[in-house]
Amino acid sequence: MTVPAVALVGLLAALAVMTVVWLVSLRLGDASIVDACWGPGFALLAWGYLLVPGGAPGARPPAVTATDVAGLALFGAGFAFEAAADAQLRRFKASPGHRGKVLDTGLWRYTRHPNYFGDALLWWGLYLMAASARGGWRTLASPALMTFLLLRVSGVTLLERGLRSSKPAYADYAARTSAFLPWFPKR
Repeated sequence: MTVPAVALVGLLAALAVMTVVWLVSLRLGDASIVDACWGPGFALLAWGYLLVPGGAPGARPPAVTATDVAGLALFGAGFAFEAAADAQLRRFKASPGHRGKVLDTGLWRYTRHPNYFGDALLWWGLYLMAASARGGWRTLASPALMTFLLLRVSGVTLLERGLRSSKPAYADYAARTSAFLPWFPKR
């Protein structure tokens, strides 16, 4: 199978799975279920490419480079950061006493959007792993676009508007806490 054909198979598989997830989200009235499908979706695509004839490029596995290791470490850090942030938010929201309050402990003490920061790290880790392959630098647009979307379109900017209007304590939290990059809170 040619490389474009393998890519098309992956694209069609991703479209099929995400369409099903979207339909389920409409039925449940909860678009957040899509978030849980991103990571496993990438893993399924990778395994699928290995199973498709011609999907694994080359007859000998390529050598692992320092860039691959750095990318894997960045991906792992992003995954851990996002998973921990999501778990902290889930626990916080589960408590009726926290209704209308702002989560400002754990990772949320150092960044207002640790889950988005972790997601961005995932994308940059994937980029580093891709960059070590011949022509892989061409994938730079993917993490750059995702980071832009997280910061300026669907992530931080959109969410902040709603939080500022729905939670009175959010303005104080925003004044002392970094929006995206984790950093020590201002006093």
